[in-house]
Amino acid sequence: MSDNWVVRNLENALETWNDKLTEIWGLLTATPEEFKGGKIWNVILDINGALQVIGTALLVLFFVVGVMKTCGSFAEVKKPEHALRLFIRFARAITYGLDLMLSLFKIVQGTISTIMTSAGFGQANETTLPQEMITAIENCDFFESIPLWAVTLIGSLLITVLSFIMIMTVYGRFFKLYMYTAIAPIPISTFAGEPSQSVGKNFIKSYAGVCLEGAIIALACIIYSAYAASPPAVGDTGLSAVTIVWNYVGELVFNLLVLVGAIKASDRIVREMMGLGG
Repeated sequence: MSDNWVVRNLENALETWNDKLTEIWGLLTATPEEFKGGKIWNVILDINGALQVIGTALLVLFFVVGVMKTCGSFAEVKKPEHALRLFIRFARAITYGLDLMLSLFKIVQGTISTIMTSAGFGQANETTLPQEMITAIENCDFFESIPLWAVTLIGSLLITVLSFIMIMTVYGRFFKLYMYTAIAPIPISTFAGEPSQSVGKNFIKSYAGVCLEGAIIALACIIYSAYAASPPAVGDTGLSAVTIVWNYVGELVFNLLVLVGAIKASDRIVREMMGLGG
């Protein structure tokens, strides 16, 4: 690492960005059981188990309401076809739950792994400062370095802020997965009754959308990694160091903004692509 303060400040900002991008790749392939050693997952399982009592009570309620809504009289319930249909609906509501949600998650995780393998990316490409720019900065005297400090501070701040916005969005997806899993017994119980089953369907669709956000984030990172393989050009080395740094930082921040915007829009992209609704 260079001893120059300006170069070191930019390299620290880029190191933060590279670390967060690498962390995202790890989060996309992690399972809820592996995340943070599984401590959060154990808490979620305890909450899910506790809410199953409430879910079972609601299950019976929605089942009875469904019977009253779909059958004109109790005599119809005695008919084999009606009784079988009601039994299947009740059994389906009981069997749906944590296993279904984990199966959906595993399918999406397999999709993400396939995307990464097909693209040939095992990890994100690191962004580094071009040697030409480092040389131009190190050749500046004290007075020439003063405007460089201002440009460097602005650029480093933007890069650092974008890094944390990006990683917070990915962590937010993981937290949503936990929230959906914890509260699952209540909306899934609505499958017991035909009038209320739309609530359960919407819940499963929304959960599938959250899972698929990981695939969109992976695609965004892959596209960015391929694009970042050709970093912003330094341009004319005959320009002043301030102009070189300003042009480079401006183009780099724009590229980072594109990736952060794509990651933040992953939920909307999934809903539009898959027709999952708002």
